[in-house]
Amino acid sequence: MYNILVVDDDKEIVGAIEIYLKKEGYNILKAYNGNQALEKVKENEIHLIILDIMMPEKDGIETLEEIRKDKSIPVILLSAKSEDYDKIGGLNSGADDYITKPFNPLELIARVNSNLRRYVSLRFIRK
Repeated sequence: MYNILVVDDDKEIVGAIEIYLKKEGYNILKAYNGNQALEKVKENEIHLIILDIMMPEKDGIETLEEIRKDKSIPVILLSAKSEDYDKIGGLNSGADDYITKPFNPLELIARVNSNLRRYVSLRFIRK
């Protein structure tokens, strides 16, 4: 079973994503800011992160840059920022994928599955 860390300061969004992904058989860990996310990454084996950009304390880009110092975990940025330059900036900061809010739950599941499939096939992570 894969561990997915969902990071967003909006607890309702985290809860909704948890429901969708648990139905797919994923184990969900939750964090509500960047500092909590970094602690979860240190304490747990995380296979994929869904990371909001706009959060208090430490935003998603800062969190992503910190994670990328020593981890190659797949990261999907989740953001209300939908301009091309926001997406490009997020991807250039080290994200593997970018999805905008509001999002289609089926698209999010497909992107999670795709990123995990790629990382498993490249043997970065094991089941």
